[in-house]
Parts: sequence; C-alpha cells; structure tokens
Amino acid sequence: MTAKQKELKVTLIPGDGIGPEVTSAARKVIAAAGVVIDWEIMDAGAGALDKYETTLPEETIESIRKNKVALKGPITTPIGKGFTSVNVGLRKALELYSNIRPVRSALGISVHHKPIDLVIFRENTEDLYAGLEQDVAPGVAQSLKIITEAASTRIAESAFSWAAKNNRHTVHAVHKANIMKKSDGLFLSCVRKVAAKYPGITYKEIIVDNCAMQLVMHPEQFDVMVLGNLYGDIISDLCAGLVGGLGVVPGANIGDEMAVFESVHGSAPDIAGKGIANPLATILSANMMLRHLGFSKEADRIQAAIVLFLSERHHLTPDMGGNATTDEMVNAIIDKIKLLR
Repeated sequence: MTAKQKELKVTLIPGDGIGPEVTSAARKVIAAAGVVIDWEIMDAGAGALDKYETTLPEETIESIRKNKVALKGPITTPIGKGFTSVNVGLRKALELYSNIRPVRSALGISVHHKPIDLVIFRENTEDLYAGLEQDVAPGVAQSLKIITEAASTRIAESAFSWAAKNNRHTVHAVHKANIMKKSDGLFLSCVRKVAAKYPGITYKEIIVDNCAMQLVMHPEQFDVMVLGNLYGDIISDLCAGLVGGLGVVPGANIGDEMAVFESVHGSAPDIAGKGIANPLATILSANMMLRHLGFSKEADRIQAAIVLFLSERHHLTPDMGGNATTDEMVNAIIDKIKLLR
C-alpha cells in the first residue's frame, strides 16, 4: 500500500433505488484492482429527507468540496412534482460544468454493426436546465433557455483540450442555431473561437435533429461532440442505446476543482433490493474516477477485465439478456482482474 493510497479519501453517495447495490459493486472492483480508498459515505436523495429535511444536505456538498472527488449512485427525481433534481443541484453548487460521457462499442456490447468510439461533452450548468420557469397566463407555462458566453466557452475548451490530449481528430458542435439564432447562435460563436485555437483538430457543426439521424445511420463519423445541456442529455442517451443501453455507459461531472463520477441511468426502484441490478455503468464510472486520480495502470486492468468478461457473454444480468445476479457479475469481473495481474 502506497502513501498515496493511504491518504486517498473519496466521498461516496450511495443514492436511491439500486444505487447502494451498484456503488457497492464498484467498491469491490476497485479494491480487487489494488486501490485502497477511504470512503466518506454521505446522504443525498430521498433517503436524506427524514434525517436532513432536504435531498441535498450541505454536509454532503462540503464533503465533496473537502475531498475534491466523489462517486455517486443514481438518485430519483420525481417527474412534474416533488423535490428538484439533486444532480442539477450538485452541478450548480460545485460548478461541475463539464459532463463527460464516453460511448464505446469496443466494450463488447453493441446494437450497431459499425464501430462506435465517441465522447460527449455536455454543458452542465445552464440552458433549459437552469429551471427558470413560470406560469405566464392560465394554461400557458414558460421556460427560459439561458446560454452564456462564459459557460459555452469553458465547455468548448474542455472538449477541445481533451481531444488534443487524447489524440482525437474531430470535434462536432451540435446546435439548433438555424432556429434559435440568439441562444444557440451565441453557443456556436463561442465554440468557433475556441476551435480556432486548435488548428490540428477538424471542427464541424451539425444541427441537432440531423445529428440524431446521423448517429443512428453513421455513428462512426463522430469522434468528440460538444453540446448544450438539453441536447447533450438527449443525444447522450441516444448514443447509449447504440452500444447496449444506459447500463454500460459511464459518466463524469467535472469542474475546475472538483469531480463527481456517476452512471447515466436512473435509480430503477422497480428492481431495487432484488440483487439483479447491472453494475457495469457504475463500475465504468468509478474507473473514470481512478484515471482522474492517477491510477491509470489499475484502470487499464479493470477495463481489460470488463472487455474480457463481456466477450465471453456469461454471468450477465437480466437487462443484458442473462440471468445472473449483481454479485455473480461482480465476482466474474473480479476473477478477470485477478487473471490479468
């Protein structure tokens, strides 16, 4: 055990529904890879209401501010009523402006015959997700779409700098500036200015509806994508569907000082406690966290173990066409990690 590992402290938010099950699975995989983490377990979501009378306690936010890194399970957000999204609250409170979602068919699961290896950079703090809504007249509701130069520029910089560091060749900006000429027009203007600083990267623009069609027909043309908050949310789910669903797509929310890693899927309360939840997306998100923390060698071994595990098509959970339990899948992945030492 290294001194670095002894001192490593990470906030863990188990979350709602299947959250505690899939985050526990991720912790087991990390430990099997030889990384020792002191987990600081904090509450958020429906489970925090009775104790704190809020779904996002200040204690949880302060824990992440102190530790700089968190792994979070899925948290339920009611539709049309109830408390506001904890995910949105965390992103705003911690300035986690860059939502990064890698989508790869190389992991062994794909519904498309063409190879997919793209990374989505979704702006995380504004757009329609700013939540500025009001009733303007009986039967008429209004939502304000907020786009700023500062937020658009920093998500563009995040996408282009990552592309340059990771030998990516093309960045697509996704927009609807043909209709929303002011808001999406400002977003495009900011991305173009950033693109000009990276002459070695091919820059392209695509209208969001055409982008959806092109992703279904020719996903191999996309490398890195930069989008506003709403488009990024929708398009990232579409991309997940191309490689097997939300159960195999990881995610990260990163700012200048802090990072929260989480799976893209929801809390699945219908299967909570049944022991059949797919932990892959959370394990992959935790693996992104390991790379962020500097454990690239361990992350490479986990990634290789998952690819090997998926190639055999055994011990899959029901959502992936199998009948294995969560524990059986985790144990099978851990066996591969040990094999690759």
